[in-house]
Amino acid sequence: MKRGFLDKLIDRLPLVQPGEVQNYLVEIAREKGFLETIFNAILEGVIVTNPEGRILYLNRAACGFFGIESDVSLGKPLAEVVRGIDWETLSGPKAEIISRDLEVFYPENRLLNFYAVPLLSDEADGGNPEAVGRAVILRDITQTHRDTQETIEVEKFSALTMLAAGVAHEIGNPLNSLNIHLQLMQRNLDKAPPKLRAKLEESVLVARSEVSRLDNIITQFLRAIRPQSLNPEAADINCLVDEVFEFLHVEIQDRDVLVEKQLEQGLPLLQIDRDQIKQAFYNICRNSFQAMNSGGILRVITSADSTHVRIVFTDSGGGISPENITRIFEPYFTTKSGGNGLGLLIVRRIIRAHGGEVILESSPGRGLTVTILLPRVDRRVRFLEQGVTQSQNE
Repeated sequence: MKRGFLDKLIDRLPLVQPGEVQNYLVEIAREKGFLETIFNAILEGVIVTNPEGRILYLNRAACGFFGIESDVSLGKPLAEVVRGIDWETLSGPKAEIISRDLEVFYPENRLLNFYAVPLLSDEADGGNPEAVGRAVILRDITQTHRDTQETIEVEKFSALTMLAAGVAHEIGNPLNSLNIHLQLMQRNLDKAPPKLRAKLEESVLVARSEVSRLDNIITQFLRAIRPQSLNPEAADINCLVDEVFEFLHVEIQDRDVLVEKQLEQGLPLLQIDRDQIKQAFYNICRNSFQAMNSGGILRVITSADSTHVRIVFTDSGGGISPENITRIFEPYFTTKSGGNGLGLLIVRRIIRAHGGEVILESSPGRGLTVTILLPRVDRRVRFLEQGVTQSQNE
């Protein structure tokens, strides 16, 4: 078997002077400290185990990923320190490199990619390397995963827009043709007998009205999903909330919905497109009305912190299951029999165009909470808490 530095040093110990032994030990300690400094400086997590899965070493990044302490964890089984890791999966054939993705829930929700590399000794006399442990290398892919999901959503929305434009074009042409022929029929009715003319004029009027209504629906649909340039102006978000519920007053009465408003006074003015933000609020409210059927409660709360104005809509409907809430922004995905799956998708498109974000919280039987965060324009920067930047770089 090939011999390393320590093996050769041990063999030479009887021949080494006591002072030289001390020098060797100092040099080994210095090299060990230098390597630990390097491993603690990198952002990837590193865990080294013996063949039985007991932890021999882990760096600072690995401790941060799993919320553990190095001193307490050394010598313990990895599967015991990091609950949920199956050591049998990691310890497969001794020469096999295993790569998997892992979701961590504590201390933060993260997505990690890791690969486990077997650590083999120098070849023995028989030519077969001996497994002396495994090294597990962990990389945080949370942001990469989010960026990928956002790219997929943008592509889906782009495809939806193209589909809608094509459908509108195909429907718009026959509607225009119908409108033209109805106009010709209206002119020819002057030659018809008075009694027949009165009946036909009423039918033509109804038909033209329905054609106009369909044309307006298509126009509004395209306006809703097609990206539009913003026309920002200073606006009080509380006033917009009041205008939305004033507009929906009749529907609120018909559905017997109780609206509770807690609007914080003195909110900063926001540079927003009033019409688009109100459209987002309309979609959220109508989505809540449909979820509650009748007799429900819709609470609206506004507030502000140092960076954002927060608008929270909470209904008393049936809520959304965990497996469905992750798909709620997908085009055409809906949990309602009469829904089209576009309402909340349009909401997020509008809010993100303003530099904000939409957050959903729900569980079955406990209603849905939609939180909208819109950035303030009077606070361009803010100080981070002491140590935040340092801890992120460590």
